[in-house]
Amino acid sequence: MSKNTEQKPVKPNNSKVIKKLVFMVFAMFGFGFALVPLYDVFCDITGLNGKTNDVAVVYSDNGIDTSRTIKVQFITRMAKGIPWQFEPMINEISVHPGEMKFVNFFAKNEANHDITGQAVPSVSPGLAAGYFQKIECFCFERQPLKSGEEVEMGLQFYVDIDLPVDIHTLTLSYTLYDITEKKDS
Repeated sequence: MSKNTEQKPVKPNNSKVIKKLVFMVFAMFGFGFALVPLYDVFCDITGLNGKTNDVAVVYSDNGIDTSRTIKVQFITRMAKGIPWQFEPMINEISVHPGEMKFVNFFAKNEANHDITGQAVPSVSPGLAAGYFQKIECFCFERQPLKSGEEVEMGLQFYVDIDLPVDIHTLTLSYTLYDITEKKDS
């Protein structure tokens, strides 16, 4: 006697796969939020990224090391879409560690409307960022310029006397962003 045995199709259990995928989505979302603070901690530990002080420091007169000369280069760039001229008035300067210097940057709003700009600094090599001390800087404040207005903006700084001896050149780069508040129409 032969029994007619039919095999019923096995229904796949998709709920486990769906649960794993949902978990992965939430994990990636959480990791995305955690990435910025983790990156900041990494940069603080390793000295990478070239972040400079974002508030004024008080000049500490620990003497001037005249046996060393550091070349400080200045470069500027505009974030996409900001119609300004923005450039250093001098491209590089020589400075002894501990010596205070003052340089100017030129900005002109070439748009047909008012724009508020914000300059964000970065120092290269990143390890030197902690030794580049800004006493006064236009980057500490927003820079509102009317259409066609031009301005000279000052930077007063010194290179800390404890700058590692193997660093001979610093590059200070500013990126200018349009932070004008958009008005609802």
